[in-house]
Amino acid sequence: MPPLKLGIPKGSLQDSTVELFARAGWRISVSSRSYYPTIDDPEIECMLVRAQEMARYVEHGGLDCGLTGNDWIIESGADVQEVVELVYSKTSLGRVRWVLAVAEDSSIKTVKDIQGKVIATEAVRMTEKYLERNGVQARVEFSWGATEVKVPKLADAIVEITETGSSLRANRLRIVDTLLESSTRFIANRAALKDPWKSEKIGGLAMLLDGAIKAYSRVGLLLNVRREDLDKVIATLPSLRNPTVSQLSDPNWVAINTIVEEKTVRQLIPKLKAAHAEGIVEYPLNKVVY
Repeated sequence: MPPLKLGIPKGSLQDSTVELFARAGWRISVSSRSYYPTIDDPEIECMLVRAQEMARYVEHGGLDCGLTGNDWIIESGADVQEVVELVYSKTSLGRVRWVLAVAEDSSIKTVKDIQGKVIATEAVRMTEKYLERNGVQARVEFSWGATEVKVPKLADAIVEITETGSSLRANRLRIVDTLLESSTRFIANRAALKDPWKSEKIGGLAMLLDGAIKAYSRVGLLLNVRREDLDKVIATLPSLRNPTVSQLSDPNWVAINTIVEEKTVRQLIPKLKAAHAEGIVEYPLNKVVY
C-alpha cells in the first residue's frame, strides 16, 4: 500500500509544525539538504512545500494532505477539504492577521483613501477582493518579499501578514484595517478522503494534532482531599469536564484528577490548599482528546 503523502509547510511554520507533530506522537527529522523529511511512521511520506503552494498541490493530488493557513487556501482558490483548524503560528498559539498598512505620517486614514493608489502585497487576490468589497479601485502589485520597506517610496500602502505588529512598528508603519484573521488548517485531497485507509489515517492525524494543540496551554492536577471537604474543593476547580474522583485506601480520603488552564494554576493552588486539599501535583500534558 502506498504511503500517505503529507505536506509539511516550509518556512515560518516549519519548526512549530515539527514541534506540534512531536507532541502528537510523530518524530519528524528535517535535513537542510533535502525536501523530504524523515518520519518515524512507515505509512507516511513527508515533503516540504511552501505554505503558499500547499493547497494547490493537495487539490491536484500531488499530496494527500498538508498544513497551511486558510489565508493561502483563499488566495489560491483551491478546492480542498479542511479537516481541522489548528490554531498555532510561528511564535504563538494564536491567529495571524492580514492588514492594510501605511507609513506613520501618511494621509491615508481609511480604505477609501486608497482610491487610485498603489498597494504592494504577496496576497494579490485577497487584496483585490477586499478592495472590491469596499468599492475602491487601486493598483495591486505582487511583492516578492521585504514588503514593509516598499512604503512610501515604491508603494502607497501594503497588505501584509502580522502576528503582533512589531515588525510593522519597527518599520514605522501604521495599520489602517484588517482584511482577514487566519489560522493553520489541516487540509486533505477530496479523492484521498474517499479511500478508506487514507481517510482513517488522515482522521487519526487530525485527532492527535488537535489534541496536542489543546494540551499546549493546559496541565493536569492531582490532589488528595478528605470526603468532608470534597464539595468545597470541587467547587474551586474550573475543570474541562467533571473531575475524576477516586477512592483511596483510607475510606475517608479521595483523589481528584483534573485538567485546568496552566495560567490559572498560580491562583488555583493556594485556593485548593485553603479548601484543605493536600498532596497537590501539577503535571504536563502532551494531548487532550475529547
